[in-house]
Amino acid sequence: MISRKRSEFGAPIKFSDHNASSIKDAYIECTAYPDKNFTVKQLEKDVGVQVIPKINDISTQTKWTYPKNASTQYYPREFSEEEKEAFGQSKSLTDFLNNVSKNSVEIALQQNEIMNTFIDDWKCLAEEEGTFGDKTDTHLKEYQSFTDLHNLTEKTITCVSWHPTIYGLIAVSVAVRLTFEDRVQYSGKLLLQPSLILFWSFSDPIHPQLMLESPDDIFCFKFCPTDPNIIVGGCINGQIVMWDITAHADRIENIKTGGSRSKKATLKPMFLLEPESNKEAMYIRHCAVSSIENGHKKVITDIHWLSDTFEINRMGSVFENRSEICCQLVTCSADCTICFWDIRPQKTLTPQQTEKKKEESIEIPYDIPSTFLHLDLSWKPLTKLRLSKGETSLEHCPTKISLSEEHLLYRSEATICAFSIYTPLKEKLLAQDKAMKVGEMNPYQNLEAGLANPLKPIEDFSTKFFMGTEEGEVIYTDWKMERDPDTGRLMAKKPVHLYTVHDGAVHTIQRSPFYKDIILSIGGWNVAIWKEGVVSGPLLQSCCAPKRYTSGHWSLTRPGVFYVGREDGYIDIWDLLEKTHEPAQSQNICVTMITYIKPWTLSARQQFIAIADYYGTLHILEIPWTLSHPSANEIASVNHYFEREVKHLEYVEQRKKIREQEKQEMDLEIEKKKIKTYHKSKEQMEAELKMDYDNYLELEKTVLINLGLIKVSEKVSYMDIL
Repeated sequence: MISRKRSEFGAPIKFSDHNASSIKDAYIECTAYPDKNFTVKQLEKDVGVQVIPKINDISTQTKWTYPKNASTQYYPREFSEEEKEAFGQSKSLTDFLNNVSKNSVEIALQQNEIMNTFIDDWKCLAEEEGTFGDKTDTHLKEYQSFTDLHNLTEKTITCVSWHPTIYGLIAVSVAVRLTFEDRVQYSGKLLLQPSLILFWSFSDPIHPQLMLESPDDIFCFKFCPTDPNIIVGGCINGQIVMWDITAHADRIENIKTGGSRSKKATLKPMFLLEPESNKEAMYIRHCAVSSIENGHKKVITDIHWLSDTFEINRMGSVFENRSEICCQLVTCSADCTICFWDIRPQKTLTPQQTEKKKEESIEIPYDIPSTFLHLDLSWKPLTKLRLSKGETSLEHCPTKISLSEEHLLYRSEATICAFSIYTPLKEKLLAQDKAMKVGEMNPYQNLEAGLANPLKPIEDFSTKFFMGTEEGEVIYTDWKMERDPDTGRLMAKKPVHLYTVHDGAVHTIQRSPFYKDIILSIGGWNVAIWKEGVVSGPLLQSCCAPKRYTSGHWSLTRPGVFYVGREDGYIDIWDLLEKTHEPAQSQNICVTMITYIKPWTLSARQQFIAIADYYGTLHILEIPWTLSHPSANEIASVNHYFEREVKHLEYVEQRKKIREQEKQEMDLEIEKKKIKTYHKSKEQMEAELKMDYDNYLELEKTVLINLGLIKVSEKVSYMDIL
């Protein structure tokens, strides 16, 4: 605010800067103060509200009446014969039948032909229950593990086999973890330690139920398909061993369904199992062992029982098996031989031989069954194959063999048993066990001499099989023998086909349980799938894995799934419907090498896979729903994939032939051009040579001019300079 005198109103004003601090009271403060005009007081009021519903007590009671038995009978009303005749000739009935037969009946028949009218649409909304599961259901889950705590020797598991009829019973063979040099050095100490096959049960993870003794470490073994109480195994020293556990069958069966299942079958903590640890272990000695001189010379790498429908002779010819039990088996060894064995007694010995045999006989312990006494230390192979490498003296070293579906009896275990535990094979085995318990004689007690009577030959029987070698080769060959035209000796036929695909020893070669002509081979760092009859190569060949593969097995319920174990303890799960160039997933199982894989189907809801490692631990894992239950059209889809790969191989072969033909045509054209140049006349050749020489002189002259040796104006020829 500015104030001035009244007389100075309207005079011009001149403002200038002024220092406020030089004059007293130049600073003026404007402090805030409350304005009463804008002060409003808020009124507060407490109000309480409560609502209580009205309660009504209501009760009801059904009046009970005494039941009474009542019955009624009704007889349908029938037309008389006159009424039936009159009604049948009526026009209304005739018109009705004519209309219905032309329209409704024909439409109904057409609908029945087009679609299934009785299908449940609700069940068909999804393929299966597992489609609603999450991703966590795709991993294998640990169910149980077994380790021999009573044997302190460092051992590894070499082979695993589930019992064909008893739930939760699995057999494993163990061997000392030593190299060949160490095994020779410590051979004296190894003789003091028993070589065993251990029988483990889900009911007792600490103590083995049975222990089968053998003269040396077992590398492979198999249950007999027609009698699971008979077991045959191959030793590291080349001998074949047989056991008969019929006398101990009740012991292992009571573990499964015994009356004490409610107590002993339940899994207890280790400290509760310690008081029972002093019970005696059940050791079972072998009842027969093959001859050392006439058998294999090195480790037996694979063994199989032949089917009960046929038998072979020394020439490899196939005949009908009248006994209807498995009597022959085949083995392969690292000594480059494949042997066929017969468990039946051979022809009757001469009197001199029998007397000598009696003199050399040794008293047999009472606890050893005499089922295969005739084979002990005198068992010789029926026939022996040696596959030579072409014209050289070298031979192929087999590691695994895969026989055809008709050669084996195990096929029902995989294919038919996919969704039910009661398969024809198991029913047959259970019936045999039941008959033996009733009192009937075991068919293996009275075995007739093999090929003693003339048998009926089987025509159109395929004797070819697949074989994997130590060098990574996959061979398709025949077991039939032929005579050498020069020496007259029996010799094996040449391999039909030979493929070098794997970069290491083949340790798995197995036929698919769903397709009889599809074979899986695993060796080194890669996997291959073959089709019998396709000679151009494998349908699938994987790239090199990050670690070496050590074992593998097909899935028993999904045709496009197989499991592969690695040396770093991981297991690769391949699903051909999801990926064909790499595994669908990988899962860590242990910290060391996986030595064996063996799946087993208990029921449609529960499936297990046994995985053995290098440190002697057996892992039992439960297979999830997604890996055990196939989709509705999985068999057809995987089959379509294999057919597509076959067509791809055929196309590649055709392109190779076309390219070779094109190359030959190009070579012919080049040769024709050369021939044309040679057929030029003498005058043409001289003219071309002269033209080339003139061009050369012109080039030389240009170079000399550029170097300054001659001038352009000088008319001196190059010859004059020289």
